[in-house]
Parts: sequence; C-alpha cells; structure tokens
Amino acid sequence: MTDTTTGGAVAPVPTTGPTTWISELAPKERRTLWACVGGWALDAMDVQLYSFVIPTLIATWGVSRGEAGALGTAALLTSALGGWLAGFLADRIGRVRTLQIAILWFAVFTFLSGLAQSFGQLFVARALMGFGFGGEWAAGAVLLGETIRAEHRGKALGTMQSGWAIGWGAAALLYTLFFSLLPAETAWRVLFFVGVAPALLVFVLRRFIEEPEVYRASQAQIAASGDKPSFLEIFRGPLLRTTLLGAIMGTGAQGGYFAVTTWLPTFLRTERGLSVVNSGAYLCVLIAGSFMGYLTGAYLADRIGRRATFLVFAVGAGVVVLTYTMVPFGDAVMLVLGFPLGFFASGVFSAMGAFFTEQFPTRVRGVGQGFAYNFGRATGALFPTLVGVMSASMPLGQAIGLFAAGAYAIMAVAAFLLPETRGKVLTA
Repeated sequence: MTDTTTGGAVAPVPTTGPTTWISELAPKERRTLWACVGGWALDAMDVQLYSFVIPTLIATWGVSRGEAGALGTAALLTSALGGWLAGFLADRIGRVRTLQIAILWFAVFTFLSGLAQSFGQLFVARALMGFGFGGEWAAGAVLLGETIRAEHRGKALGTMQSGWAIGWGAAALLYTLFFSLLPAETAWRVLFFVGVAPALLVFVLRRFIEEPEVYRASQAQIAASGDKPSFLEIFRGPLLRTTLLGAIMGTGAQGGYFAVTTWLPTFLRTERGLSVVNSGAYLCVLIAGSFMGYLTGAYLADRIGRRATFLVFAVGAGVVVLTYTMVPFGDAVMLVLGFPLGFFASGVFSAMGAFFTEQFPTRVRGVGQGFAYNFGRATGALFPTLVGVMSASMPLGQAIGLFAAGAYAIMAVAAFLLPETRGKVLTA
C-alpha cells in the first residue's frame, strides 16, 4: 500500500496492547530502544539537577533570581544550536557516533559545573553543557526512529520521551539523598559530580548499538553520487515548508510547556497562597503524571495517528492550565491536579520524535529533525520572559493562560498543516 500524502510505503498498523509491542521487537530494535531511553533519562537528570540547587546558589553565592534564571536560559539557548549541529553531524558521521559525542559532552560539563568557583564559571559550564543536551535528543531520536519498524515507531519514540520523567525523578532522589547527608555548600557540588555517570553509556553504545540500515543505504547512495547533504538543505525547495512548520510546531509545544512549568508554581504560591507546591508530594504526583502522559501519548501516536495525538494533548493541556488559573481550589485539589498537569503538558511531546523522523528524507533527517525540535526549544524558552512582562499589566494567572493556550493552539495548527505519517516506512 502507498501513502499518497507522504509518497512513502505504509506498513499495516496491527492491534496490540500497551506493552506487548516490546516483545515483538527484534534484538537490535530492543537494544537501541533501551539505549536511547537511558540516554534521554540521564540527559534529563543532568539538566534537572540544576533546578534543585538554585536555592542553595542563591543562599551561598548571593546570586539573584535573575542570574539564576539566566543560568537555566543559557543552557536552553545553546541546546538549540547544539541540536542543529548534532543533527548535521548525525547525517555526516553517523547517528551512533554523534550520540556518543553528545552524551560525553553534557556529562563532562555537568561534572565541571560542580568545580565552578564563581557565577561566571558556572554560567560557562552550563552554557557549554547545553550543546550536548540538545545534541543528545537530536541524535538519539533519529537513531531510534530509523531503527524501529514503522508500526511501533510512535510507541518507541514516545517511550524514549518518558525517560525525561525518569531522569527528573532520579534528580529529585539524588537531591534528597545528598542534601540529607552533606552540608548544602558541599551537596550541590556532589550532585553535579554524579552527573558524569552518563559517560558510562558511551561504552554500551560503542559495543551493542549499530547504525540503522536505512541510514547506511542512504550513505552508500550519497557516496556513489557524490552529492553530499548541505547544512542548509532543509531551507531549500519543498523542504523549506516542512522545516518552517516543524519549527513552529516545536515552538508551540515547548513554549506552552515552559510558560506553565516556569510560572505556575509562583502563581499558586503568591496569588493563591497554596503551600503544597513546595512539597515533595506535589513533585512526585507531577512526575508520575508526566511519565504516564509520555507513555499514553506514545501508544496513541500509533493508534490514532500523530496529528490526532497532538490535538488531544494540546486541548487537554489548555483545559488544565485554564482550570489552574481561573478556578479557586485548596491544597488537596492542587495535589490531585498535579497529575493531569504533568500528563498533558508532557504527553504533547510523545509523538513529536516519530512525526519529525517521518517528515524529512534520510539524507537530511538528522539536521532537519534536530533543527525543528531545538528551534522550538530556543524560541519556547522566551515564553516565560513574555509571561513575566505581560504580568506587569495583567494578573499573572491570565498571562500564563494566554500564552500557554496560544502556544498549544499554534502547535496544533502547524501539525495539521503537515501530512499525517503514521505507519510510513522509511527509505533511503
């Protein structure tokens, strides 16, 4: 059967349960799946460690909230460029080798963050870490997307995204452990030292993970023709529309996520006077919701299609945000609502890796996918700033709701302007 929308062959989409598909994977597919899930989880752990040490840095170094925010923004902005560069490298030197470089990069600079003796040194370390942070997703997503068969690609890429919740939870546990055993001025450094652990995954990648067959076939064609892909090829011809819509879609998804997760706790504490947002129980519920959102979105991506999945989670996220900002409630309800917040805000990303993999041809899939996702991360990182500026002329809750709802609407519209690709078989 041929998909007249995408121009590629389409594999049948069998009816399977939520987890039985894993047993159907070939050993190569399964190894690649768990390696990419582990890589993204460890990447998330290294990134999220910083959010837990912010209060300590403010107390011990006397940095302002603005400076603390700048440290986080620096990593997000450099991750955008890192993802684009890593995508290009993945097309030129291989998916596996680029993933190894990215993991080593963010692990080393997370470790060096623990050695920083000043705000300036820490700023440089976190900014450089961002290159690897963005590069890991770009290389890992294209590697997994090309390795997994078409009928399970959405579930596999969504499962990889769930590694973010696992890494977030691991960061929370390590924070609790080290800050319970060590003085705060020492504990934050030890946290960053532990961030070098992902480097061990490089040995697994080197020994057990192979380049996808479709990538090797594409490289053989390129070698035979001598027509090497260009860094800017995704901005030419028919690919330009795909690149721009993909970037807009990534901006909407990540702009909505950052607007909500950055400002909602402040809104609930300062304007609603809720104390539960400071508790570990709230964080646990939020992380659990995120994990289930990723897995549910992964299953739906192959069940109802990529675009329908985006719509379900975009609408759900918008409703939850409006509920938070418009309806008065107490601590008990707040604790419960943490689950749907994490569920919808995170699940919106589940189908994105598979969708981007299927939109770009193999010769520029890495750079196209890396640019679209990470451009969204860079521009989405500006949304919290816009919410802060708007909150000077309107209530903070309204500003959050306005920008989050607008961002998710943009994401949904951009997704529906791109072709549905569920079941598309990748070719060289």
